[in-house]
Amino acid sequence: MQTRKLGRTGLDVSLLSIGGLYTSSLAGGVSETKRIMQKAIDLGINAVDTAPAYADSEMTLGNAIADLSAPLIVTTKLGGRPTPFNPQDADALRASVQESLRLLGRECIDILMIHEPDRPQQYPWWTSYDPLDGPVLEVLDSLKQAGTIRFTGLAGTTVNEMTYLVQQDKFDVVLTAFNYNALFREAESTVIPAATAQNMGIVLGSALGQGSLTRPSSVSSASNQVWLSAARREQLEQYARLLDESGMTPVELCLRFAISDDRVHTIPIGCKTIQQLETCVGVVEKGPLPEDVRTRLDEIAAMLPYRPYEEPMILPLGKNYPGPGIANMGAAVQVGKLPD
Repeated sequence: MQTRKLGRTGLDVSLLSIGGLYTSSLAGGVSETKRIMQKAIDLGINAVDTAPAYADSEMTLGNAIADLSAPLIVTTKLGGRPTPFNPQDADALRASVQESLRLLGRECIDILMIHEPDRPQQYPWWTSYDPLDGPVLEVLDSLKQAGTIRFTGLAGTTVNEMTYLVQQDKFDVVLTAFNYNALFREAESTVIPAATAQNMGIVLGSALGQGSLTRPSSVSSASNQVWLSAARREQLEQYARLLDESGMTPVELCLRFAISDDRVHTIPIGCKTIQQLETCVGVVEKGPLPEDVRTRLDEIAAMLPYRPYEEPMILPLGKNYPGPGIANMGAAVQVGKLPD
């Protein structure tokens, strides 16, 4: 598989990497994760991204890769552990890193990211924004100097605040999720250019919209989703039409779009099965989208450049709701998956 230089880290990272949400008991547990990781390595994938917040992913992944000898770039995160989580507690942050090392069976973490640094109402990381300050910065610096971690990063989902954090030039890598894929392009305006200007590694999360863009029947029936804006319904209808005209599966269209941007260095994919892994690798090997398909997709994305206020990050398509609002939607939103 093709590799790209992960920005200023200098690491050669595979174009696809393994996303850690399903390297856990949420999917096949240790045995299936071990099979997936071995197949991924055989296919040229050399990186995996996990986090304490991904159920028991760190423990599952650590057990699964314990006997694998191939070099592997491992990313994990700070955030959510221990509970109750206090991001102002430097000792607890260091203890979380030690727990990550233990669970992963590693002596060093290649990339340690701050999880959700852009949502202070969830994790209040910062004591000051100008200048940017908070205990986590000192913790990251000391861990890097000690060789406990090699590089630092940010993993977030917003645009404006993430752009500001990227521009502080304090981190090596950024993972931007839910805001740059076949239809959603918010991060293209500022996050990705800012990271490129800092020569940061760019990891593109949720290239498949957490599965919402890969279920053609749900996309095709978007006109029945009364909670969607009229512009989004029309956009999804055009997207479904492009899938029909191009003859591509949604997975192929989304992943070939993602690799078309050479500013993006790696794309984590959340595979539950080897079949899903092989499907993703197979479509990526076809290369970037043909120019005519990319041009049409760009036109469709431009129909609604920014999400309406009430629209969630993950579109829960295929579900019917009694009214246009999303007040009762939270419990019904399902984490998407690749087609089986």
